[in-house]
Amino acid sequence: MVVPKKSGRLGTTGLHVGEGNVQRFFPPEISIVELELDHLRIVCTLKPDFWDGAPEIHDARLDSWLNAKRMSGKLAPAPAPLAMIPSGDHAFRLTPIEPGQVQNSEYAVSFAA
Repeated sequence: MVVPKKSGRLGTTGLHVGEGNVQRFFPPEISIVELELDHLRIVCTLKPDFWDGAPEIHDARLDSWLNAKRMSGKLAPAPAPLAMIPSGDHAFRLTPIEPGQVQNSEYAVSFAA
């Protein structure tokens, strides 16, 4: 799926997964998701409102990774499309993609800011 980065409270950055992707990839009984950020694998807690109108993933390590990608020029300022590629049960590999690749992606589409 393609997700945009999303600015949140207190200047943090996260991922806006989108309600359609939540229904497709995130069953309500799971409370965590694993994200593979280059060589780092983190576990993020999903808040209860993730399934009720706020489909966003926020984590300090994710924020740092997104900011490092933006500072290095590998990620556009906002909204920056990222591919969230399934890599296991409730696990995804996150990678920046070019804006033109979004429509050609074989994965479901969403955004993170």
